[in-house]
Amino acid sequence: MKENKNIFQTWLEILVISTRLGLTSFGGPIAHLGYFHEEYIRRRKWMDEKSYADLVALCQFLPGPASSQVGIGIGVMRGGVIGGIISFLGFTLPSVIALIIFASLLHTFGIENAGWISGLKIVAVVVVAHAVLGMAKKLTPDLQRKTIALFALVVTLLWQTAYSQIGVILFAGVVGFLLYRQQTDTDKAKVTYFPISRRFGYFCLTLFFGLLILLPILRQLTTVQWIAMFDSFYRSGALVFGGGHVVLPLLEQQFVPTGWLTEQQFLAGYGAAQAVPGPLFTFAAYIGAVINGWQGGLFATFAIFLPAFLLILGTLPFWDALRSNPKIKGALLGINASVVGILISALYNPIWTSSIHTAKDFALAALLFSMLVHWKLPPWIIVVTGALGGMLISYI
Repeated sequence: MKENKNIFQTWLEILVISTRLGLTSFGGPIAHLGYFHEEYIRRRKWMDEKSYADLVALCQFLPGPASSQVGIGIGVMRGGVIGGIISFLGFTLPSVIALIIFASLLHTFGIENAGWISGLKIVAVVVVAHAVLGMAKKLTPDLQRKTIALFALVVTLLWQTAYSQIGVILFAGVVGFLLYRQQTDTDKAKVTYFPISRRFGYFCLTLFFGLLILLPILRQLTTVQWIAMFDSFYRSGALVFGGGHVVLPLLEQQFVPTGWLTEQQFLAGYGAAQAVPGPLFTFAAYIGAVINGWQGGLFATFAIFLPAFLLILGTLPFWDALRSNPKIKGALLGINASVVGILISALYNPIWTSSIHTAKDFALAALLFSMLVHWKLPPWIIVVTGALGGMLISYI
């Protein structure tokens, strides 16, 4: 009985924290990783730095929304499969509801260009910078790993494709294996009970590939609109590397030429998706709502995120075993260093380039950074201050 009470308390804790993050996490997937790092790793210590970096590296490999998969993974490690589902719902539903209700209004009133949105983008700069500093100190302590991080930074800045990230991580893994295969890693990731069996992992991976193959066939055999929608959203979520910004043009190709929504409706939703917190994949909720009301919005959300769920639940059991294997610890040291470089690259573009345009923007960023790093104020205060600061700058 006491054990059941404890797990319910854990699930409630996951729900409260993930929902707060879902309401305040602006700035795209890399910014979300910064928010997760601040809340789950720095403040609550649900995972150690190395385990978090390992999880981020895994989700960079997988197609789909990397930040959502990291959030699901943290929830799973904390509270099992149900914990992962709760973590996903808390982080995702706020933006889903906002897009279903307000997408057309955002376009009508032009709120996506409001000053407070600009302020929230500056908050994202600060959060990511803080996360990068913390991870760099931990994961690039020697010259070799600093060099790997620099290589990852330069390559991903100059060749900004989803495949360049994957290539950099693979290359860093090989270099790390060669450099550190004889080295004993004294800063080990904490080994804890892993709540998913390999059998369940096999089931999830089988279901992922089964749906990917069967849905297009089923779509051709029927004229049911819901099946066609499910197929389009599922394939978009299953085959996209690089996160939300990459899935937006793919969704346009799926739905605008078919006449399910107009170019104007698509652009209205695009603006709305930029103006709400949470993962950009929730743009699917807007498209689904345009096509079939709020039921379509929820259905589209389920369809586009299902591949991410199946992949992370299917690979986590094997990833945990791999990262504990002494033979590949050197590779993980290199991979973790490359993740630091990739995050610095993303900090510059798109986060810095889309947020810091004037000296006033930089001044606000410096203030928010000091509040977070030196004064150690809670992240929600940083978010509110950033929004107010953005509004004030727009009037100056």
